[in-house]
Amino acid sequence: MNKIQPFVTLVGAGPGDPDLITLKGVKAIACADVILYDALVNDALLSYARPNCTKVYVGKRAERLSTSQDYINRLMVDYALTHGHVVRLKGGDSFVFGRGGEELDYVHGFGIPTAVIPGISSAIGLTGIQKIPLTYRGVSESFWVITGSKSDGSLSSDLQLAVGTDATVVVLMGYGKLREIVSLYEGGGKSTLPIAVIQNGSLATERIVLGTISSIVEAVECSGVGVPAVIVIGEVVSKHAAFSRIRNEIHYLQV
Repeated sequence: MNKIQPFVTLVGAGPGDPDLITLKGVKAIACADVILYDALVNDALLSYARPNCTKVYVGKRAERLSTSQDYINRLMVDYALTHGHVVRLKGGDSFVFGRGGEELDYVHGFGIPTAVIPGISSAIGLTGIQKIPLTYRGVSESFWVITGSKSDGSLSSDLQLAVGTDATVVVLMGYGKLREIVSLYEGGGKSTLPIAVIQNGSLATERIVLGTISSIVEAVECSGVGVPAVIVIGEVVSKHAAFSRIRNEIHYLQV
């Protein structure tokens, strides 16, 4: 009887489109004994697993009932010790608001070896798909990726700092805080700053709403766009092909 060799691999599944996972990620799935996968992971990726692989859904979504992080941590260790190779399959990248660092710390506490396979973060992937450059010479010299809500439910204080910069700001898990974010930017005198809200990015059901800080809340409400969504704020949003129409409307209203 072969001795079980416990091992845990964190795999970033990318923003949703199953073709956007790395080849190395696919190879890890194919040799996994157990896969613990999240809500935003495309089910098509599970088809790469072996027939005898144990697949466990541990979905987590904001504002909904979800599997606790403590329970997920315990599952990773328990399955590694009893089954062998555990793949923790997470949407986007494990280290961009994916709590990958916390999971590694927990697993390492039991002396279990690990590996990390990066994924395409929605912060970078979805803006790229929409042809919105996060940086652009003479327009934006940096980009910030900020969580929309801290563990206590409050808005990240980094957003207040970001308002005072010319950086592109990508807000993950921030749809429920859109009004608060808009209020911050309006308070900073940036009511005409371009903004985009992208829902179901990279999927066939992808939708985008473009606007300015002053108009985006109404535009989102009229469109019916909801979670999961990524918010992009900054002058680079005006590089989107459909934004010229919005610019013309703003100019007409100002005249």
